Amino acid sequence: MRVLVLYAHPVETSFQAAVHRTVVEALTRAGHQVDDCDLYAEGFDPVLSRQERIDYHDLARNRRNVDPYVERLLNAEALVLVYPVWNFGFPAILKGYFDRVFLPGVSFRMEGGKAVNNLQNIRKLAAVATYGGARWKALLVGDPPRKNVKRVLRAQTRPFGRVPYLAHYDMNRSTEATRSAFLRSVSKEMERF
Repeated sequence: MRVLVLYAHPVETSFQAAVHRTVVEALTRAGHQVDDCDLYAEGFDPVLSRQERIDYHDLARNRRNVDPYVERLLNAEALVLVYPVWNFGFPAILKGYFDRVFLPGVSFRMEGGKAVNNLQNIRKLAAVATYGGARWKALLVGDPPRKNVKRVLRAQTRPFGRVPYLAHYDMNRSTEATRSAFLRSVSKEMERF
């Protein structure tokens, strides 16, 4: 299966970088064809410009600045997001990816004034995230990243099947043992993805 891995963390020595490596290695071991999109390393610009917003609903123009990213998304059969949760949300670069790449004609199409999901090529979806705070804090605010993956993104792709959401909470107080256990869980989940 062709898997697009979207990775969003700027520090190559971080635990998130180890999580990213684990995801890519496990998917590769499982025989998947991995398109590893490291948004920071690729210098992805997350800012939706004024002109891009003006051209947003113009299907002939809206892809022009992000067409290579659109093509990668449309060529994928699965999508795996790897990111830290910052301020109970996606990192800005990942949010900007969704703003700039999940365009009309790409992630949805308009039919009779209604948005219809368009990413039927994405048959599987997963996310691997780390949170600085405890799970109860994320739950207290509704855990927006989890909801975005399991509800919003799921609705834009093929809507059936499970959506693994692997999260290591309380990174601020994590230990070598908790981090190692999480990496093992990630590896197992990605090998059976």
